[in-house]
Amino acid sequence: MDVEAASVLFAETQARAGRPPVAGFPLPTPPYVPGNGVGGVISAVGPHVDPALLGQRVIAPTGGTGGYAQKAVAAAGQVIPIPAAVSTTDAVALLDDGRTAVGMFRLVAPKPDEWVLVEAAAGGLGSLLVQLGVSVGAKVIGAVGSDAKLSAVRAAGAQAVNYAQSGWTERVRDLTGGAAVDVVFDGVGGEIGAAATSLVEPGGRFVVHGAASGGYTDPSAVAARGVTVIGLPQMMGELGPIMHELGAATLEEAAAGRLRPVVGQTFPLERAADAHAAMEARTAIGKTLLLM
Repeated sequence: MDVEAASVLFAETQARAGRPPVAGFPLPTPPYVPGNGVGGVISAVGPHVDPALLGQRVIAPTGGTGGYAQKAVAAAGQVIPIPAAVSTTDAVALLDDGRTAVGMFRLVAPKPDEWVLVEAAAGGLGSLLVQLGVSVGAKVIGAVGSDAKLSAVRAAGAQAVNYAQSGWTERVRDLTGGAAVDVVFDGVGGEIGAAATSLVEPGGRFVVHGAASGGYTDPSAVAARGVTVIGLPQMMGELGPIMHELGAATLEEAAAGRLRPVVGQTFPLERAADAHAAMEARTAIGKTLLLM
């Protein structure tokens, strides 16, 4: 594939820095080319692959490596055609985060008028979870790490709090009128995720899907209170086999105008280090892409 854009994931910055994104998961062995999601035009096909794919504009996962490049290889069965109404950059921005967001949303199925808390709500994945929650009529609160990101969450139709400020959980309670949160999407972990466990009560759902702080939330205490906890092993088990379907469904949502990625910043390929630095410094808003 002739790559036009490649996705940058926070997990890739962790792997590059020598911190396994998932506890116990092996780090890549150098030489290592990061990049799991790419979009562009198919320029060559292997034997026994339908030549009709040549020239098609598609997105595809690369198997975890090789995406930060002008040319990439993907399995024929993994490519997803990009609808005419969707740009290549938007499609790439939705490949990893979009299918993950749609899949997680299906697992917990927030209902109209339920309170939904989304951590890292101005990021690539978080911003999509906010949109999905608002679209079904849920009462969404986006938690972010700086005042500069509050407006991005509010622009999507949600309320917002800054978890870098002390007492942020009390501000969440103020917004809910003292009610418990029904769903938490915990993409930060650490102290933030631990604090968020206090906001959900029996019958609620707590999704542990990220550790931007460096450590995953231990949900055992909240699970003991009758809260349904969905962690990475369960998500990988249930969503892994249908990721291709979820990717196609995400692009259909985008083509219909119901899902819009927030592409906050783009970098040329030769500035991949700057892209990582922006994400690690928490200055990036929305999705970060590399353009070829």
